[in-house]
Amino acid sequence: MSAFQPVRYAALTDVGVKRSHNQDACSAQPASDATGFGVHGHVFVVADGMGGHAVGEKASAKAVRDIPFLYLKHVHDGVFPALRRAFQETNTGIYTVGQENPEFRGLGTTSTALILRPEGAWIGHVGDSRAYRIREGVAEQLTFDHSWVWEIARRQGVDPDELGDFKKNVIIRSLGPDPEVEVDVEGPHPLQPDDAFLLCSDGLTGVVSPEEIGPVVSVLPPDEAARLLVNLANLRGGPDNITVLIVHVAGEGGTFQKKAKKSPLARAFNSWNRRVPWPFTALGTGCIFAALSLAMQFNEVPGAAISFGVAAVAILAGLGGMVMHMRKEPAEPVLPNDAPRELHVYKKHPCPVKRDIAERFAEVERILIDAMKGQNVQADWPGYEKLVAEAESRMKKSDDAEAVAARCRCLLFLADAFHKARQKEESFRPSWTTRPNA
Repeated sequence: MSAFQPVRYAALTDVGVKRSHNQDACSAQPASDATGFGVHGHVFVVADGMGGHAVGEKASAKAVRDIPFLYLKHVHDGVFPALRRAFQETNTGIYTVGQENPEFRGLGTTSTALILRPEGAWIGHVGDSRAYRIREGVAEQLTFDHSWVWEIARRQGVDPDELGDFKKNVIIRSLGPDPEVEVDVEGPHPLQPDDAFLLCSDGLTGVVSPEEIGPVVSVLPPDEAARLLVNLANLRGGPDNITVLIVHVAGEGGTFQKKAKKSPLARAFNSWNRRVPWPFTALGTGCIFAALSLAMQFNEVPGAAISFGVAAVAILAGLGGMVMHMRKEPAEPVLPNDAPRELHVYKKHPCPVKRDIAERFAEVERILIDAMKGQNVQADWPGYEKLVAEAESRMKKSDDAEAVAARCRCLLFLADAFHKARQKEESFRPSWTTRPNA
């Protein structure tokens, strides 16, 4: 891995259009140097509180504060147990607050954490907030929704979307309501240059599809992508609080590098070493050369001494390697009740960066312009026309990513102006004829 570089990320939370209070919260604690990155990594958390505005706000704020702190406290025991204990101890703290204060009855929150370290990405998760990895035109959901509809779908072996809105908002696992909680911890998911991760509350995924989220996150810097996604959710009614946290893994020359191509001989050696540890290979080689030395000496063939020397070196190296192996402590102790570290991609959504998404957003702009002019919303229209001219120029060229990025910036410009001018409870309600799965 190359030298450490700061990670690119953006976090944004918004109350939405319909709610009076924001029960969502998020936290970003990137490592400040190479040592911190190697020890604990970059830490990101989102939470969606439940149980009334004061209660929900308290629970989510406590989650995004306590989970990173407790993870850092326990990380010397290994990422897996540290992340699990961080969620469990946070759950205990929230549960205690709820038990000691009758006015906080029902205190609870979902939470999803992302840890980026040299070996890959780790996910800690309770509830229905989500973690996505956007890679090469596919949005991969790395978390299982702890909701009634997802549990029923799992039992029936069907896609949750096939069940429609059946108990869609019923959460069956969260932090706070019960004294103990089961935590999903998975990792490390391998990283590739230009991977992007999205943590979000259901205020985003309830109204903006992964097929739209993927291209936005892929072509825009994290801060612009976060603003556009929040604006899109609000344009579609903003029925819930919205939280978006986007992290971009550096491309070539950045923090995470593609592994150099190995020679066929090196690949064969690594494959053999995975099956037979090198100390045993060294001992076997030493025994073979020792037998060869005896045979050469018995038959008076020259070179017996050299063969014996090679045998001695190989046997000594093998014995030394076995001693080191027995004394070596595991890099990451596993607690007795740790679950298997299986890696899952629970859903995949193709989200290629193509011109049709730019055309779809252009149609959204036309509808939004009509709404803004109808409500007499002021905007820098000359500035917007410059962005449109740039977008149209990009559309005439062959690079789809640049065309989509330019169109996204046009929509972001208008949506920012509309959102600033809109009064609470005012909604933008177009007919989403071009939206996927509409």
